[in-house]
Amino acid sequence: MRNRMIAGNWKMNKTYTEGVQLAQDLAEALSDGTGNVDVVVCPPTVDLKGVSTVIDQQSAPFALGAQNVYWEESGAYTGETAPNMLEAVGATYCIIGHSERRDYFHETDEDVNKKAKTLMSHNIVPISCCGEPLEIREAGTHVAYVVDQIKKDTEGLEISDPAKYVVAYEPIWAIGTGKTATADDAQEVCGAIRATLAEIFGQETADGIRILYGGSAKPENVAGFLEKEDVDGALVGGASLKADSFSAMVKAAM
Repeated sequence: MRNRMIAGNWKMNKTYTEGVQLAQDLAEALSDGTGNVDVVVCPPTVDLKGVSTVIDQQSAPFALGAQNVYWEESGAYTGETAPNMLEAVGATYCIIGHSERRDYFHETDEDVNKKAKTLMSHNIVPISCCGEPLEIREAGTHVAYVVDQIKKDTEGLEISDPAKYVVAYEPIWAIGTGKTATADDAQEVCGAIRATLAEIFGQETADGIRILYGGSAKPENVAGFLEKEDVDGALVGGASLKADSFSAMVKAAM
């Protein structure tokens, strides 16, 4: 049985002090526990240590995730963050392949694949994002588009523990736009993702990999997505920036 997951992507928001305060507020809001729901918060890189300290000091019921990583262990890569640096501050998850990284910074599926392999070699769980732009959705080729991403992003991966790899389906046209895919839309693509993972890794492994929905997910709509067979949680953007809204989504998943 797959544990549900609610992961918060703070994106480029919250200074160090603000990030610590949000983590403290979230720890208090979830002080009664999260049941079988795994909760992850992914602050900006400069906030990682502060949030990690809150998690340790308050025994907060959530894990720490990063928003990006580079696939080399060290070297002359100005502005990048190595996987061992994430390990050192307590990060156990990392978002890769987000559409904003692909769009604004021209990251490719090959880049995502390299990052996944590097993270997994350091026992950091990738939250690997995929999703289609509006023109692909309107052309009706969205399922094939996402399946192709999955095949490229997982090429050569070895998954011995399906809990150590997470996929996040985020239709690009629904990210930060207020537009949201319906629960049936999400199930169509998430079901195709699981079927593709089964072809690659076998059905047993695919059945253990969690697939999240992202794209204007919020407290008012998360329950509908979670009713679907192949939707195991949410990757949350704007609603993760307030402790009350994010904790409400966690509680809806319990």
